[in-house]
Amino acid sequence: MAIVEILMPKMGESIMEGTVLSWLKNVGDVVEEEETLLEVATDKIDSDVPSPYSGTITEILAEEGDVIQVGQALALIETEEDVPETSSLMDDFDFGEETIETEDNSAVEETTNLSEDYKNSNRFYSPLVKSISKKENISVETLDKIQGSGREGRVTKSDLLDFIKSNKGKTPTKRFALDVSVGQSLNAENDIIQMDRMRQMIAERMVESKRISAHVTSWVEADVTNIVQWRGKNKNRFKEEYNTVLTYTPVFIEAVAKALCDYPMMNISVDGTNIIVKKNVNIGMAVALPNGNLIVPVIKNADKLGLVGITEAVNDLARRARNNELKADDLEGGTFTVSNMGTFGNVMGTPILVQPQVGILALGSIEKKPAVIETPNGDAIAIRHKMFLSHSYDHRVVDGALGGMFVRKIADYLEEFSLDRDV
Repeated sequence: MAIVEILMPKMGESIMEGTVLSWLKNVGDVVEEEETLLEVATDKIDSDVPSPYSGTITEILAEEGDVIQVGQALALIETEEDVPETSSLMDDFDFGEETIETEDNSAVEETTNLSEDYKNSNRFYSPLVKSISKKENISVETLDKIQGSGREGRVTKSDLLDFIKSNKGKTPTKRFALDVSVGQSLNAENDIIQMDRMRQMIAERMVESKRISAHVTSWVEADVTNIVQWRGKNKNRFKEEYNTVLTYTPVFIEAVAKALCDYPMMNISVDGTNIIVKKNVNIGMAVALPNGNLIVPVIKNADKLGLVGITEAVNDLARRARNNELKADDLEGGTFTVSNMGTFGNVMGTPILVQPQVGILALGSIEKKPAVIETPNGDAIAIRHKMFLSHSYDHRVVDGALGGMFVRKIADYLEEFSLDRDV
């Protein structure tokens, strides 16, 4: 027999602490190796912490709500397994999404939209619970009716698996809309909706960013007709050759990466009175989640990937973001951020910086416009595809000349895009 410490694991390069959300096991419980012990939250992502050994929990050292440093003990487990002299094996665990296999793959309840979001729910569900519920075709309305045993009534993995087991073999029934209050009623017209934890963090970061940085925004209108025509001509071949969808976003990110190499003083961060010039070009990509929240995964070394590599990274990160499959490392190390507001039909915007970065680019929608163009026979009016680029930057360290030249350079790369370029 040996007593081993379960340590707070590393969940990302710069993440030094996590908050205990809920314990899924109690003192005296017998656990299997890799069985989830607790849920923890960082300022980047929520994760389930598995046990590195099979054994019995003898003591819980961190209460729900406690902020625990990486490497600090969370619990003690008594095990019969051979234990190395060091108990820091948790450092090597992969904290990606856990795959859960249930005994019954039949639908518990008919649902018309497996990608439905959780914006109308007033409860917090961990990525693991969401993953299981989607796999088992369990609607959000049904989740809301399950009595949870976790902190503040949260539904745990065990609660959900017990529900699935108890409904095994039942005939699926058509789901009807439920008249569920979303919050405490103020009067006949208004409701109070409690922010979820991610929305609270976003709110805090946005206010903090505006407090820290002197935001200034410069705009440039770019003619992207060549890009629109080139993509229309090559998107099917691109799909056939590389088995991934070619959108406009990778082309824009490629231009941003080139411009960052041209203007390295845009690829910096601020630390007190020091300016840190980043050697890697790591571009954050703002992704809107189904519940309305925003997350920014990072394309590492974007300047070295080429268009195909950037496209694969964009599609992979966007898919995993929307499926709650991102890892903490996917959100680390960004040096500049791009937000595609054109997806929502917006022509321009004034984006807020992701600290400690000093620049963020908003991409507007592509619209057909009449424009004056130069031809061998003189000026002419033609229909062109145009878009606005909105560049917000930190005026503490980026003056208008640099901020303006940088976004103009991005527009130049887009306008000079060759129709003869090979995919």
